[in-house]
Order: sequence, then C-alpha cells, then structure tokens
Amino acid sequence: MRKKIIILTLLIISFGLGLTAMFLLSNKKLTNDPQPIVYKIEEAGTKAVAKAYDSVVVVITYNNEKVKSNGTGFVYKKNETDAYVMTNYHVVEKTDEIKITFNNNETVSGELLGYDEVGDIAIIKISSEHVISVAEIGDTKNLEIGNTVYAIGSPFNSDYSGTTTMGCISAKDRMISYPIENNAYEAVLKVIQTDAAINPGNSGGPLIDLSGHVIGITSSKLMINNVEGIGFAIPIEDAFKRIDKLEKGEQIKRPYLGVTLVDIIDKYILFLNKISLSEKITYGSVVLNVSANSVAFESGLKKGDVIISVNDVKVKNTLELKYEIYSYEIDEEIKIKYYRGDNIKETTIQLKPYN
Repeated sequence: MRKKIIILTLLIISFGLGLTAMFLLSNKKLTNDPQPIVYKIEEAGTKAVAKAYDSVVVVITYNNEKVKSNGTGFVYKKNETDAYVMTNYHVVEKTDEIKITFNNNETVSGELLGYDEVGDIAIIKISSEHVISVAEIGDTKNLEIGNTVYAIGSPFNSDYSGTTTMGCISAKDRMISYPIENNAYEAVLKVIQTDAAINPGNSGGPLIDLSGHVIGITSSKLMINNVEGIGFAIPIEDAFKRIDKLEKGEQIKRPYLGVTLVDIIDKYILFLNKISLSEKITYGSVVLNVSANSVAFESGLKKGDVIISVNDVKVKNTLELKYEIYSYEIDEEIKIKYYRGDNIKETTIQLKPYN
C-alpha cells in the first residue's frame, strides 16, 4: 500500500512539472514573438529612409535674384558629368533661376529641361560632381491600401529640409483635377492618397515604400484646403511615362478634342441644355458642345452624344475620359465608342493639340 502511494505521488509531481514547463514555454512564446515583428518593421522603415534620404534635394527658385519659392526634388539619374532631378512643374514655373541644395549643404545651379504642365512634372539638369546618392525607382503595381510609406521633403523652407513623415496608403487611383492658368486644358491626374503629412515645400519630393524605392511624387498643389490627413502623390509610372522627351528639353503637349463635357449625373445642366438621355445609359461623359473645325467635329461627334470608352477602355465619367485622352500622344489615333440615343456608335479620331 505504501509503495502504491509513493508511485502515485511521483506521478502527480511529474504531471505538475510537465504542466509548468508547458506553461513557461507557452508564455515565453506569447511574450517574445511580437517584439521582433515590430522591431523588423521599424528597422525596415529606418533602412528605407536612409536609402533614399541623400538623393533628396531642396529646389530653390529665384526671380530677379530674389527667392521666389522653395520645393523638393530627387536625383533619379546621373552620369560622369550630369545628373537629373525630378520635381513638380509648379515648383519651377515662371522662374529665371534655379538652385539645388544637397543634404550636405552643397549648392549648385540647375537648368530646367523639359516639363509637363498637365502632369505637373519637370526635369532639372545639374552637375553630377556633388551628387551624394541616386534614388532607386520602384513601381505601384503591387501597392496595397494600408502599406506603410514615407514622404521626404522640405516643408515651408530649406530650414526644414530632410523632414520625413510616415503614413499609409489610404487609397489608390483617385481622380483629381485642377485648372491650368491661361490654358485650354484642365489637369487631370490619377493619384495615390496617403495620410503622410505633406506641406507646402514638400512638392516634388519622393514618396517611398518600405524598400526605399520611390513610388510617387508628392504635391502640395493637390492638397485639400483645411483638411488634414489627406495628401496626394503622382504615381511614379505616370511621372516617368514621357521621361525621354522631358530629358531632351521638350514641353509636353496634350491632345485636345474640342468638346465641352459633363457627367451623366449632372441632370440640371443636361436639363438646361435640353439634353435627355436613354435610360439604358448608366455611365459615360455627355457632349454639351463641339467646337467647329476641331477633331471631334471632324469625327462626327454631336451635342448629346455620350462617350463610354476610349480604345475599349471604359470611362465612367468626364475625369476618366480626359485622363485617357491625355495619356496618348499628338497624332496618335484613338477609337471612341459613344451612345447616340439608344444606339452605340464608333468613330476614329487622330489627336491634335490645342491651337
């Protein structure tokens, strides 16, 4: 009997030790696992910023030897003699002198090469002698809402150069527009939305991902007044789409259809213009007016037609239509589908610039 009691006691002790060991191992796993994950994210962010940081420059513009504005840019390419800086066009427009300042406070003169007013992109050529680093260019094809991003720039003035803010991708493919002064065009951009802080002076700076690659170009011109936590960046693919022409010093010209357009949901405007639409039309852009002798006029488009696609790419509204049209080059041909009444028709247009 005594022997049985001893054996039972030993079994209970062994079982208790086993439970204790299991608890300790389990508890260790619970408390230790999250810390490396957080650390790795922070470490990746620090490395990403360090990789891009020295490619970022301050862009200072002058008129009559007086400072006109401060902005940001980044070096994306260099050779033995020259380097190339990308920034926003509105940073350097209407200026007669450009200076570029690096993070080590070295300053060099810059030459404005080509620019795209509608796309808000400009290229500046500088001497490569003082260039510290060249940015690595990424892409947005795998970008997801919620991804961590960093904006690097010079908010307000050069005293705050190198300011880095962190945020996430809030939305993709936002369509926004703004008027261009003394121009027949309206700028239409498909942009990345982020909550990383973007202030005046940040314009032209890079938006980078956790790999340190530039995925967008921030622009304070696209900010919504008195609204915080909403900033926009031009996708890097759009910025580089016409890079060869810009580096050659060309001014990018966009196609002009010669039509006045309105969305199908603008019922009051349609009513004022005595336009009634078929109930089967659920998307597209309505033609309000066609300018005489324009490419739209020559193609046969008329008031009341509803454009629904460009080269078989569906356009849900006027902004999407303009964005698609602007993506083509002068003299290219495009195929437009449209409703006239209940019938879908098709026409081909050879694109021309505004005269």
